[in-house]
Amino acid sequence: MRRMTACLLVSIFLMTACAEKTPDHPVAEKRPVELERHGHVRTDDYFWLNERDNPEVIAYLEAENAHTDHVLEPTVGLRQRLVDEMAARINEDETSAPYRDGDYYYYYRYEAGKDYPIYCRRKGSLDADEEILLDVNAIAGDEEYFSVRGVEVSPDHRILAYGVDTRGRRFYDLKFIDLESGEHLDDAIDDVTPYYVWANDSKTIVYVRQDPDTLRWFQVYTHELGNAEDALIYEEQDETFSVYAYKSLSDQFIYVQSGSTLSTEVLYVPADDPSAELTVFLPREAEHEYFVSDGKDRFYVMSNDGAQNFQLLEAPLDDTSKAAWQLVVPHRDDVLIEGFTVFAEHVVVTEKRNGIERAEVLKRSDGSIHEIAFDEATFQLSSGDNVDYDSSVFRYDYESMTRPASVYDYDMNSQDTELVWQKEIQGDFDPDNYYSERLFAEVRDGTQVPVSLVYRKGIELDGSNPLLQYGYGSYGYSIEPDFDRELLSLLDRGFIFAIAHIRGGSEMGRQWYYDGRQLKKINTFTDFIDVSKFLIAEGYTSPEHLYARGGSAGGLLMGAVINMAPELYNGVTTRVPFVDVVTTMLDDSIPLTTSEYDEWGNPNEKEDYDYMLSYSPYDQVSAQEYPHMLVTTGLHDSQVQYWEPAKWVAKLRELKTDDNILALETDMQAGHSGKTGRYQSLEDDALYYAFFLYLEGISE
Repeated sequence: MRRMTACLLVSIFLMTACAEKTPDHPVAEKRPVELERHGHVRTDDYFWLNERDNPEVIAYLEAENAHTDHVLEPTVGLRQRLVDEMAARINEDETSAPYRDGDYYYYYRYEAGKDYPIYCRRKGSLDADEEILLDVNAIAGDEEYFSVRGVEVSPDHRILAYGVDTRGRRFYDLKFIDLESGEHLDDAIDDVTPYYVWANDSKTIVYVRQDPDTLRWFQVYTHELGNAEDALIYEEQDETFSVYAYKSLSDQFIYVQSGSTLSTEVLYVPADDPSAELTVFLPREAEHEYFVSDGKDRFYVMSNDGAQNFQLLEAPLDDTSKAAWQLVVPHRDDVLIEGFTVFAEHVVVTEKRNGIERAEVLKRSDGSIHEIAFDEATFQLSSGDNVDYDSSVFRYDYESMTRPASVYDYDMNSQDTELVWQKEIQGDFDPDNYYSERLFAEVRDGTQVPVSLVYRKGIELDGSNPLLQYGYGSYGYSIEPDFDRELLSLLDRGFIFAIAHIRGGSEMGRQWYYDGRQLKKINTFTDFIDVSKFLIAEGYTSPEHLYARGGSAGGLLMGAVINMAPELYNGVTTRVPFVDVVTTMLDDSIPLTTSEYDEWGNPNEKEDYDYMLSYSPYDQVSAQEYPHMLVTTGLHDSQVQYWEPAKWVAKLRELKTDDNILALETDMQAGHSGKTGRYQSLEDDALYYAFFLYLEGISE
């Protein structure tokens, strides 16, 4: 009934009726709009699809959903088997690693059959009675989309704050619970970000509000519980900058960081007096990124001023000028400093060398440094729940492509490591059944691009294996070789999974990012293509069995790659793809546009415009054969608007010369991150994986 209704609705306004092609195949009406810039006129036939409230647009999206239901109907049974299989690996009563904060041990846990976490604590010891702080399942009700972020307890442990988004647009309503009475306070802050910090008085929070149109984080407020009037303490006027707030582990200062892609400025205020005037740490400079925290008696600064891969410095509290900065950890050409955590006696510096994570521990009293040792060749490492400034224990999160997420406590004095917690994978999972490796593929300009792979032991590398290749390559964001529990459903059916650590990320240092942005963006796409050719040449797969996947900016990657080298891939899935680059970047009313000129270029400049147009997936669709494709998006996506993939699919339908699958699925309730809930989200994974398996002829 759903498919028939959608088809009838669409036939009212479609130039070609659904029945004139394959069943339920919608064809969007062409309504040309001429877009002119730099003397160049582009015709956009599907510009009208950006009218979110137009009933015709909704009907068209529903018709596309109906078509997707039709063409993927043979996968329905397999998708359900995959969901059941993935759910069976979940420890239904899982509890997170507890951490101590003051007199309490905090953690969250899940209960069998429930989608959302339950936040709890115990006082004094882990054997004490449990106190439930927030049961997300209880407040979610029947909401189809329900996201809770920013669950934080006040410094005196009496008030719980949290943010709720029920629309998927990443606007959260902050709420507060009195933990002594269990009742919600009258205080409520609507439509803000879920990231805020508590002042030391336990009654004031510092939070960030985004622009309702562009979604740029631009205003910082304080809210005092019981006071209806919030105070604006900072507003970022530069549309290319966004702001956020954080607090040092020492509880000495609250920081407001304003940043664009390649420039930052930090302001700070005493955490004991959040209403005081903010002090600028160092005025912003072009192409100077710096990050600040403190060790009570001094500031620590991570800066790339004259140090492309960053260096760590310190500064006195009364003089934050560059002249007062003293070197702590020097710049190194082969090491990218990614972050640091300051304790009373130590500083932990997280880094990346040759694409591999590492951590160094600096003793503040004498400057001596030692490295934390790890056994595996490739893994993901990050700072964990460190809340005690005076502690000698550094907690970190660790996982690899064959080892599930784990939490370790590392004693920075004795250098002893203790496993605190590891995610349990139910069923017959054995990490020793899988093999991971790291290779380097030489791409067309001679650069060596790292590739992380994982597969089940025992397969023959004879070119017949299905292989799923993933990439991102934007914003300097590194894709880490982490553990993916749902991916086991592909690995156990003979798939190889490969991550191409292409330029545009920071896996090989900051230059790796610079070589994959703006007027060098093409490297991101050719790297991915050349990694595919390398994997084929090395016998890992073949074009008949090679698949690709990427989302958001990784969707841009997918769109560019299949325009440039469609013959390499049998199938491609892309989630919330950023594919209409030029039109979006020319419209500064669209969320996130002006703040991303440093990433993609400013199309108001002719050189940037021409370059972006040369790779923009929507603009470069041509009359050629394309792989089988599954494209998904969310109607309420705040990052990549739904109309980009909708327009892209419409143009592909018009021009492609093959009979391969082209399916568009729009989640009419969700946003950029897809479904919420630990069980609901499995439906998304099952949809993508069943698509690949179906193309491989695997039905079980």
